[in-house]
Amino acid sequence: MTARVRLSIENLHKTYPARNRRDKGTEVLRDINVDVFDGEFLTIVGPSGAGKTTLLRTVSGLLDSTSGRVLLDGKEIVGPPREIALVFQDYSRSLYPWMTVAKNIGLPLKAHGVERAEIAKRVEAALFNVGLAGVGDRYPWQLSGGMQQRVAIARAVAYRPEVMILDEPFASVDAQTRNDLEDLLLRVKEQTNSTFVFVTHDVDEAVYLSDRVAILSKTPSRIERVIDINLPRERNQLETRALPEFSAYRAEIFGTIRNLVVPADQGPSPEYSI
Repeated sequence: MTARVRLSIENLHKTYPARNRRDKGTEVLRDINVDVFDGEFLTIVGPSGAGKTTLLRTVSGLLDSTSGRVLLDGKEIVGPPREIALVFQDYSRSLYPWMTVAKNIGLPLKAHGVERAEIAKRVEAALFNVGLAGVGDRYPWQLSGGMQQRVAIARAVAYRPEVMILDEPFASVDAQTRNDLEDLLLRVKEQTNSTFVFVTHDVDEAVYLSDRVAILSKTPSRIERVIDINLPRERNQLETRALPEFSAYRAEIFGTIRNLVVPADQGPSPEYSI
């Protein structure tokens, strides 16, 4: 890509400290290097337990790295920067049940001193953008799981981040809601031109959403491959997924992950008698 680098991950290493004298600590990330370009949608996939969440939390400044660094527009991240918004997997824990939807969305803006009138305008616009116009006075517990996740996304949209980081945000919703939320993210990206870093276990979702897909190895994790997704910019759940190129990308990514879990030279599975 020819766009400027927005987020740069350089030689990132993360080891969780030992819990006792017998424990040597747990090395999760080892020498992670990848650039995220301005306005792109980068998705991170990999085997279960590959440290994807640890990587996102370190990139967003919520965790300190053991070594290496993360740069935002050339400046090292040493804590959660205002330019980044993080959407968690468990939306039920990220929303305050005693606060209305509107107040949940406006909370980060209030914390940063945005004026009340401006907060109201941003909240209204964000709710409209995620298809929840008119529900600002409701409480999260009055909404379905898919609607609650839309609220979590609306909060990030209202904040107007330059970089949006999402940690498996659709893992707990049904298939149809998942498809709707995928299309919602693509609309948000088109409207805001924000940079997206997205983690998922769903290879089809990764292909559908992304400009590039980064594949993590098993722990201690490194970037195994980065694959450019050259599909039409206008994505459609039926037409895009029916393209032969879509199937080819899916097979390439899935095959890479499978080989990381079960190396090709390992040979056939052992046979067991019953």
